[in-house]
Amino acid sequence: MARQKGIIKLKGTIGDITFYKTKDGHMAREKGGIDADRIKNDPAFQRTRENGSEFGRAGKAGKVLRTALRVLLLNSADSRMVSRLTQSMVKVIQADAINERGLRNVIDGEAELLAGFEFNIRGKLGTSLYAPYTGVIDRVTGEVSVDIPSFIPSNMIAAPGGTTHFKIISAGVEVDFENETFVEEHSETAILPWDATATAVINQVNTVTPNSTKPLFLALGLEFYQEVNGSMYSLKNGSYNPLSLIKVDGGV
Repeated sequence: MARQKGIIKLKGTIGDITFYKTKDGHMAREKGGIDADRIKNDPAFQRTRENGSEFGRAGKAGKVLRTALRVLLLNSADSRMVSRLTQSMVKVIQADAINERGLRNVIDGEAELLAGFEFNIRGKLGTSLYAPYTGVIDRVTGEVSVDIPSFIPSNMIAAPGGTTHFKIISAGVEVDFENETFVEEHSETAILPWDATATAVINQVNTVTPNSTKPLFLALGLEFYQEVNGSMYSLKNGSYNPLSLIKVDGGV
C-alpha cells in the first residue's frame, strides 16, 4: 500500500494497480492475493480459516453491542470505534479456554476484558470526568446502576473549549451474543451548567432482565453543550463526548 502524491488524485484500477481514497488520504495498492477457493480448502490455510471464523464472530458480537448502545453512541463515538471494538472482541474470544481454536466464542471467553473500553478516543471518560463514581451490576435484580456524589462541575469535569453545559448519561445492557439480541435501558440527567455550583447527588438505575445469565454491561458518559441565545447545541456535534464501559459482568 502506497500513498498517492501530486495534484491529480486517481480512483479506480489501472493494470494491476488500484487507486482509492481512505480517511488517511489517497492510496494505491497492487492487486493480488491467494485464490479464495484455496484458502477455503487447502490444509495449509487451516489457521487462516480458524482466525477468519473467530474474527467474523468478533465482528458480529461487536455489532450487537454497538446496536444495544446505539442511542448513546449517536453522539459519542470516533470514526475508528468499530474496528477498535472488533479487536477487543477478538481478545475476548481468544480468552476462551473451553473450545478449540476456530470455535472459540464470546460466551465462553472473558467479556470482562471489555471493561474500560472507550467508544470515543477523542474524548475519553478517564480524562474528562474526575468526580468519583460507583458502578454496580446486580444480576439478581437486574439493576445496572451508577452513583455519583455531589461535585463541582468546573473542578471535576475537564470540558472542551466552548462548553457551557453538560449532562451525564448511562446505560445498562444485557446481551445475548448467541442469538444476537439484547435488552437495554438508559438514563440521563438534565442539561446542567458547567460552573462552580455543586450538583445534586446523581443516581441512575437502568433495569434489565432479573436473574439473567447473559453478559451485562454498564456504560457511563458525558455530553457537552454550548448555550447560544438561550438554546442548547451539542458541542462540535459531540466530537468530544466520552462514553466508556465502566463495569462488565460476563455471565454465568
